[in-house]
Amino acid sequence: MRVSVIGGSTVDDETYDEARELGRLLASRGHTVVCGGYGGVMEAVCRGAKEENGRTVGVLSGDDTDEANDYIDVPVATNMGHARNALVVLNGEAVVAVDGAYGTLSEIAHALVLGRNVVGLCTHDVEGVEEVRTPHEAVERVEAQSDS
Repeated sequence: MRVSVIGGSTVDDETYDEARELGRLLASRGHTVVCGGYGGVMEAVCRGAKEENGRTVGVLSGDDTDEANDYIDVPVATNMGHARNALVVLNGEAVVAVDGAYGTLSEIAHALVLGRNVVGLCTHDVEGVEEVRTPHEAVERVEAQSDS
């Protein structure tokens, strides 16, 4: 399944490592990672996915696909700025939020409006987001939700 991973564009080392592990786990289970395509959580999750030979898609806010992080297989230029946040979550069958600020919060809102299941790892405390403690638990919840 395609899993949208949303989160902070600048993160500390611990958050980067958790997002990277999330990417490894998703790819090792055959999932495609969809994200915003830039740094922070987006880079980390894609880096982890690529370490497991996974597939990654980056939905970029600008029009230059060369701005995507080095771990993106399919960069999608939108030239939509923050409006592209809706496309990031629309293109995943489930959403995992890791850390993040207002952009992540807007993506969470879009995901919930679109009826996507949202799992949260150290992110905003929002009704409808299922909080988990580890990347492994996040993947388990995403897969369990897709089975129901």
